[in-house]
Amino acid sequence: MTDRMKPAAVDAPDESDTLMDADRQAAQFERVRTAQQTEKAEDYVEMIDDLINAYGEARVTDLAQRFGVSHATVNKIVKRLQRDGLVTSRPYRSIFLTEQGSALADASRKRHQIVLNFLRAIGVSARNAELDAEGIEHYVSAETLAAFAKITSEQDD
Repeated sequence: MTDRMKPAAVDAPDESDTLMDADRQAAQFERVRTAQQTEKAEDYVEMIDDLINAYGEARVTDLAQRFGVSHATVNKIVKRLQRDGLVTSRPYRSIFLTEQGSALADASRKRHQIVLNFLRAIGVSARNAELDAEGIEHYVSAETLAAFAKITSEQDD
């Protein structure tokens, strides 16, 4: 084998150069998993609140249409929301938020608005800011959210 064909000798990378501490990385993934678990609940209670405010009621049919999912999917999620104390519902009846569900809807809406305002403030188009805010709102930390709010409130001054 000529020198040209031999693979170049490469020092093995130092683990500290390529990977973060395992416990820290595990904590980051745990935070994402937790956000994923609450994301559906937040989206659903917010949509239920929106439908009640707009039409006086929230129905499985309306939720299925708005989320682009089947009635069975909505029924499964509504049962979980009932179990978690966020909504009340009876078969073939409207869905209503509990106090806890209403508080979660309000908090979710507020987080969404802060993220949306921040994205718009940094020049993201209205359409993309709305699309991106819908995902970011569930994953952003309280510290980052506070920084977003501070930046957008300073621009209003």
